[in-house]
Amino acid sequence: MRGARHAKSAVCALVVTVSATACGAGGDPGGSSGVLSSSWGDPQNPLEPANTNEVQGGKVLDMITRGLKKYDPKTGEAKDMLAEKISTSDSRNFTITVKKGWKFSNGEKVTAKSFVDAWNYGALLDNGQKNAYFFEYIDGYDKVHPEHGDPSAKTLSGLKIKNDRTFTVRLNQKFSTWPDTLGYAAYAPLPKAFFTDHEAWIKKPIGNGPYRVESYAKGSQMKLRRWDGYPGPDKAKNGGVDLKVYTDNNAAYTDLLAGNLDLLDDVPATQLKNAKKDLGSRYINQPAGIIQTLAFPFYDKDWGKGREKLRRGISMAIDRKQITERIYHRTRTPASDWTSPVLGAKGGYKAGICGDACHYDPKKAKKLIKEAGGLPGGKVTLTSNVDTGSHREWLDAVCHSINNTLGKRKACVVNPIGTFADYRNRLADEKMPGPFRAGWQMDYPLIQNFLQPLYYTDASSNDGKWSDKKFDELVDKANAAPSATQAVGRFQEAEQVLADQLPAIPLWYQNGNGGYSERLSHVRLNPFSVPVYDEIRVS
Repeated sequence: MRGARHAKSAVCALVVTVSATACGAGGDPGGSSGVLSSSWGDPQNPLEPANTNEVQGGKVLDMITRGLKKYDPKTGEAKDMLAEKISTSDSRNFTITVKKGWKFSNGEKVTAKSFVDAWNYGALLDNGQKNAYFFEYIDGYDKVHPEHGDPSAKTLSGLKIKNDRTFTVRLNQKFSTWPDTLGYAAYAPLPKAFFTDHEAWIKKPIGNGPYRVESYAKGSQMKLRRWDGYPGPDKAKNGGVDLKVYTDNNAAYTDLLAGNLDLLDDVPATQLKNAKKDLGSRYINQPAGIIQTLAFPFYDKDWGKGREKLRRGISMAIDRKQITERIYHRTRTPASDWTSPVLGAKGGYKAGICGDACHYDPKKAKKLIKEAGGLPGGKVTLTSNVDTGSHREWLDAVCHSINNTLGKRKACVVNPIGTFADYRNRLADEKMPGPFRAGWQMDYPLIQNFLQPLYYTDASSNDGKWSDKKFDELVDKANAAPSATQAVGRFQEAEQVLADQLPAIPLWYQNGNGGYSERLSHVRLNPFSVPVYDEIRVS
């Protein structure tokens, strides 16, 4: 998991526009009071905005919180939500004005203090928030979240409250498009109740979004209901959502077909060949900012520094084309870099940067692995959670490809972990016996988000603990670049370092796919592959 301490990790000076195909969008602007059911998985951590960095918890935060910005569900563009105005004269000092009329679902006003207190809490090392690094470009971060030792300050010196609706932010360097990162949930405001009765808030989070949490039974479901007092433009068009926990998405698919579930946002691989026939126009398949990779545990000398040849050989032993065609039925595309095509060339996507390492070449793969001294202990073990995402199917397929390449029946084996939460905990404890699943779903549509959180030294999701000085320097230069074009160039140079060293193997780009019942209309996924719940109508 993301470590308690983070090195310099930031966001780049770039925003791109991505597109997603709407399914049944448009028409009646009204809504209904019906409640829909949707598949879900228990989040790893309590739903604190600065402590949630995985998809299941993120779905809920996207429903119950709103920040200064919001990413457009069609284009991914960062648009003002609670921000009435964000101004700067030097790209380093920002003045933020919060809109009038916003409240939390408990009736408390959303003020400048709601943001400043939340950001200070998220940044402070003592609070152990997984997303603390999102605040490190604000002055004083090194005091509240030092690399070593205890904090020498409790609050960020770069945050100042001017009045009820206005606060200022001073960054530690120029960063012209910093405001476009503020749609991420880590920057959401928090009510006083979060601080005065934290235990109660954790049990039943209070937000300022179109939905409120009614109840949550871990391992069973979370009930969210429309908040009729919500003042935003994206009011819920339904009465609420019951998020039902599934540890097997095949069971979720069966429930969908049987009428026991309304919405499934991850069709199991075993059903992709049937989904269009089973669901017709109610099947969703659209591009998303998601990439699947296999990362290596650099804390294990068998897989770390000096083992580039071994990692390259394993990568070339994987027949990506065959796996994506046979298992995923055109819902995945073999990857040739570490980002996503949804970014486009202007946004930093560069097809082919992985080079030969991402091409299936069993003869060369076998030669490289032999030259590297063979597999450690004669075996490679692939690890992933198997409760969501049809991961067991592709893990078996990858192992089959490696075994065929090496001509050994059990050269590659799968280490299945029952739940996502358990898997993340094992990652945090650095207990991976070999390559492990490290898929990434973008937090925001920036090339930086595909590179820095995963590969920068001690960064938020650098679970393999890879570190490279040149990569870090190029990322730092990209973040400080005066223009988007220059930033992209620097990030692509950094990506070339990944191609040279292969701390993780790109496998495939992933579409968002799902299906819904006849009770629903106006259903689509956003560019992050998350259902746009507030737009759904229930008949």
